[in-house]
Order: sequence, then C-alpha cells, then structure tokens
Amino acid sequence: MKTWQMRRNCALSPKQLLRFYIALVCLSLVVATGFLIAGVWVIIIFTAIELSAVTTGFLIYCRHALDSETIEINSNTLLVKKFIGSKETLFQFNAAWAKIEWPAEDAKTFHISQSNLRVELGQFIRHEQQVALLKELRPYLR
Repeated sequence: MKTWQMRRNCALSPKQLLRFYIALVCLSLVVATGFLIAGVWVIIIFTAIELSAVTTGFLIYCRHALDSETIEINSNTLLVKKFIGSKETLFQFNAAWAKIEWPAEDAKTFHISQSNLRVELGQFIRHEQQVALLKELRPYLR
C-alpha cells in the first residue's frame, strides 16, 4: 500500500493556539480588572467584545487547522480521503479505470475521476508539488 498525504500549512497547532488563547484571555482580564478598579465600568463591554471576536477567529482557525487530503493505493483500489472542517469524505476508485486530470498552469487543484465521480484535490500544495505528486502517482494507475 502506498500513501500520499497533503495537509494545510498552519503556523500553530490547535494545542499551541489554546495556550496562546489562554494567555491572551488572562492578559485581557488583568488589564480589564485594573481599569475596573480605577472606576472605568465601560471596559467590561469592550473586553467582552474583544474576547468574543478573538474566540470566534480562533475557533474558525482551529476548525480548519487539521484539514487534509490523503490518497491511498492498494493493489486495484485507489482511496481518496478528504478531511475538511469536521467532515471526512471517502471516495473509492478502481485504479485501473481512474483518470488523473492534470492541473492547468494557473489552477490551484487537480482532479481524479472515474465515470461520473470526480474529486478535486491538491488545494494544500503548490503547483510544482502537484506535478511531482502526479508523476509519482501515475505508475500506480493503469
């Protein structure tokens, strides 16, 4: 069995982001508490808005931080797994009938198809990497 995996390039893992988020919330609450003690009551509203916006952004980031696409070839079966957001989708092809559609020069993705099933792949890798992957994948398809 041969496997190729394409992942999203993320600066922080969800665990690292959680640590940063906790530090940011603590810092915001310390600053807000200082202003609250000084008698500036309106700071509660701004701190709540700030933390809500940061939380929303970090949740969106975390939801897609683990996105990936995997291609597995096992004798006569080509299996494509796409994990986007929290949804995993599996596509199964017959390796003898599957066809690779090469990416255009300006395209960000390529396609693998068989009869009426067509899967878009390669959104996490550059064009040069797509071409190298497809050259490596071609001998496994008949």
